[in-house]
Amino acid sequence: MSDTTALPGTPCATPRAGDPPMHRLEVRLPDQVPFAAGTFDTIGPMSRAAFPHRHTFYEIVHVTAGTGTHVVDLARWPLHPPHLGLILPGQLHHWEDARGLDGSVVLFTEDFLLDHPGDRALLRRLGERPWLTLDPPTHARTGRLMAELVEEYGHGADGFATVLRSLLHVLLVRTARLRGPGTHTPPPGRPAAVAEEFARRLARTGAEGRTVRECAELIGVTPGYLAEAVRAATGRTPGALLREARAREAQRLLVGTGLSIRQIAARVGFDDPAYFCRFFRRETGRSPGDFRKHHDRRDPSIEDGDPPA
Repeated sequence: MSDTTALPGTPCATPRAGDPPMHRLEVRLPDQVPFAAGTFDTIGPMSRAAFPHRHTFYEIVHVTAGTGTHVVDLARWPLHPPHLGLILPGQLHHWEDARGLDGSVVLFTEDFLLDHPGDRALLRRLGERPWLTLDPPTHARTGRLMAELVEEYGHGADGFATVLRSLLHVLLVRTARLRGPGTHTPPPGRPAAVAEEFARRLARTGAEGRTVRECAELIGVTPGYLAEAVRAATGRTPGALLREARAREAQRLLVGTGLSIRQIAARVGFDDPAYFCRFFRRETGRSPGDFRKHHDRRDPSIEDGDPPA
């Protein structure tokens, strides 16, 4: 059984004091594909959880009805269905004052992305704009795809895992088109594989506390080779991406938990809280205490009247 999945009824691992709970994907059998699909009702009450929590898996939601707000990390997304949303592993999210929430939910781990490994990069790209308001034609197409995923998963006929992966790939590609063309297409070969492995490790909760050298050792390359590969793929350095990941995780914990500044500093790899405060101010322009006290989690680029994608 992977540490990203669990049998039904398996309790979550007890988090450290003050940490939000981390939920694993429930699968019916130990050797079953790490995937689930259904409605908000059939997936269960956790699909509407009103408290901040994390997942070890990806979640795609097609919201067809409801009022309230979906909170993901530092952003608040008022519900004006139809929407298509993505929650990445490790993100903090919850539903706030949700009423009449309806639609479809697809859950899967990274291990499920076997036939289309490029979907990992698509998911990271979609995570940059994880909440879309759909126009009528896009809503209808998305609804049909989600219904096929739910039906195929429910029947479990021969070859259903391959069909599910293909349908999921179509959903991701079509959703990515709504965001326009991508940038920084990595060159093929070993450098691209190294950059992809670095991105996968960086997305895991706790990885932000590592150094570039430690990441390189885990991947099996030198720090110099890692830097060349990551720069070719992203246009940025591994160090810059690690600093960004540290600051992002600190922001999540400041807004979504009651942990002290000292505890948060330790969570993101700083032994010295004062040094952490200097780092946080340099990366965000604000002190941790000020950020926690005054932060408005609404994404300023998303307003209630935002036009459909």
